[in-house]
Amino acid sequence: MLKKVLATPAGFEPATCPLGGGCSIQLSHGAFMFSECLSAAIWSTGERPVINALRQCRTVTVTNQTKRPLTLRDVSEASGVSEMTVSRVLRNKGDVSEATRKKVQEAAKRLGYVPNKIAGALASQRVNLVAVIIPSLGNMVFPEVLSGISETLEDTDLQPVVGVTDYLPEKEEKVLFEMLSWRPSGVIIAGLEHSEASQAMLRQAGIPVVEIMDIDGEPIDACVGISHRRAGRKMAEEIIAAGYRRIGFMGTKMPLDHRARKRFEGFTRTLAKSGIEIADQEFYSGGSALAKGREMTAKMTERTPDLDFLYYSNDMIGAGGLLYLLEKGIDVPGQIGLAAFNGVELLDGLPRQLATMDACRREIGVKAAQIIAARNAGADVVEGPVVKLSPKLALGETLRRN
Repeated sequence: MLKKVLATPAGFEPATCPLGGGCSIQLSHGAFMFSECLSAAIWSTGERPVINALRQCRTVTVTNQTKRPLTLRDVSEASGVSEMTVSRVLRNKGDVSEATRKKVQEAAKRLGYVPNKIAGALASQRVNLVAVIIPSLGNMVFPEVLSGISETLEDTDLQPVVGVTDYLPEKEEKVLFEMLSWRPSGVIIAGLEHSEASQAMLRQAGIPVVEIMDIDGEPIDACVGISHRRAGRKMAEEIIAAGYRRIGFMGTKMPLDHRARKRFEGFTRTLAKSGIEIADQEFYSGGSALAKGREMTAKMTERTPDLDFLYYSNDMIGAGGLLYLLEKGIDVPGQIGLAAFNGVELLDGLPRQLATMDACRREIGVKAAQIIAARNAGADVVEGPVVKLSPKLALGETLRRN
C-alpha cells in the first residue's frame, strides 16, 4: 500500500480521477501514466494534472516515443562516409566521386532525410525561395504564368512559393509581409500598382523584384509584361475597321483590376478618336465564369437591342456570351460581333473561334524567372529593367473581315 501525504500546492485545486478505478494522465514531459487503483486523488491546474496520492494502485508510465529529426550523422552512418562528404553531396558542392555521391543519395532517400535549410539561411540571411504573388488562382490566366516560372527555375536551387491576394491591396500587404519575413531570394509580383506599405517593403527588401503582366508604369526594380493600353487600342482599331459602331463593353470592376482598366482606357480612347462612344457597359465583381458571361450578355442585349458588337474584358465571360448568342440563333459575326482578351486554350473547344488577344502569359513567367535566377547567380541581365512583350491578335470567327 502506498501512502503519502502532501500539502496542496498554491494555485492547485483538488480533483478526482474521472474514471474511478483507473485513469490515464498526460505528464508535462509528454509521457503517459496509466493507473489502476480503487481511488485516486490528484491536483490539477486545468491542462496539467499532478498526482498527489495514489492508494492501492499499480502505476505504469509509458513514454511517448516521438521520432527525432534525422541529421547528417544518420545519413553518414547509413552511407558509410563522413558527415562532411554527406554535406557536400547534399549541397551539390565540392569534388565527390560519382560512386560516393550515389551512395549518399540512396541512403538519404531510403531514410527520408530532408536537409534543414534554416541553419544555412541564418548564415546567408536568405532562403532559396522565390516569392510569387498573384491576384487569383480561380481563373485560367495565372496557372500558365506559374508554369513558366516553375519550369525555368527547375535547373536552379530556387523554388517558387505562391501567395494569392484576391486583387485586394490590404491582402497583398499581408502576403508580402509574411513572405519577405522568410528572406526569400527574389519576388515576382503581379502588377505595378501597390499600396505605399507594399512599395516600401519591396524597395527595402534588398533582393531582385520583378513585377509582371504590365509595363504601363514605373517598376520598382524590373517588370515583364505587355502594354494593356496598347492591347485595348489595337482591338478597338480592328473593330472600327470591321465597320462596327454600336459597341457594348463587359468587364471586371476596374478599381480592383488595374490591367483591365488600362485596356478599357486604351479601347475607349481609340473609339473616341473615331467619334464612337460605348453604347452600353456593365462591370461585375467575382471570378470570371461562363455563367457570368451568359447572364451579362442576356441583360445587355435585352437592355440595348441595337448593339452590333460586344467586347469582353476576358475570354471566360466572352465564351459565355458567345454560347448564349448562338443558342438564341443570333448571327455571329453578321448581326453582332464579339471579342475578348487572354487567348486561353479553352477557346479551342468552342463551336466558333472567339476573337481574342494573347497576353503572353507563359513567356512572362519564363522571363521573370530568368531575371531572378540570373541576378541570384551574379550573371549579367541582358535585357533592361522593362521587358516588353507583344500580344498577338487572333481574329477568330466572331469579327467580320473586310
